[in-house]
Amino acid sequence: MLIRCIIIEDEPLALKKLVGFINRIDYLKISKTFDNAVEAISFLKINPVDIIFLDIQMEDFSGIQFLESIKLRPKVIITTAYDKYAIQGYELNVADYLLKPITFERFVQAVEKVSCNIIDNFNEAARDFIFVKTEYRHEKIKISDILYIEGMSEYLRIVTKDKKIMTLQNFKSMQEILPENIFVRVHKSFMIALDKIESIERNRIKIKDLNIPISETYMESFYNKLGIRNKK
Repeated sequence: MLIRCIIIEDEPLALKKLVGFINRIDYLKISKTFDNAVEAISFLKINPVDIIFLDIQMEDFSGIQFLESIKLRPKVIITTAYDKYAIQGYELNVADYLLKPITFERFVQAVEKVSCNIIDNFNEAARDFIFVKTEYRHEKIKISDILYIEGMSEYLRIVTKDKKIMTLQNFKSMQEILPENIFVRVHKSFMIALDKIESIERNRIKIKDLNIPISETYMESFYNKLGIRNKK
């Protein structure tokens, strides 16, 4: 499995060093490098990557501003000469924080930690079924059969091609076991399978005979995931 990376770094020597480090690790692949964070935002909307190596102290648009501006993001490893941003970085859920000058040993340590997590998630997503608790049993559901999941008071109703299953599991637990590249939350009461969408009109998703609303909370991340520019 190749792990795709981008580098956002405005110092040419630091960028060259990171490129050299990445090229020494056979399972890492550089998708693109950037000397500013603004161009990276546009790239990420239509190009999925697994790791971002992110400098913090950049002109015009800092690494922290970049982290605050993107809703869906891969694993982020901060690379900076300043330790004062460490708390902010971890509050924004970065995977690791590397202080310059970065040694290759410390770089490998960060990459190995992040890569293990990515591979574990990939292997979990590769499984084509889940088990959900319903009444007094655990029922097996094929992931590709799920159309959407609807919140109903204390229950979730999982709607598949040929049946409906009620479970006490919540949306958070479902997001943890379903592949995030296929299933996305679009409303406080709905999670949908992207490949089951028939059409989208006026911020409503049609799946079979149901029109599912897209709420303001989830609208931007939903359209970004589809690579669609939403015009309200």
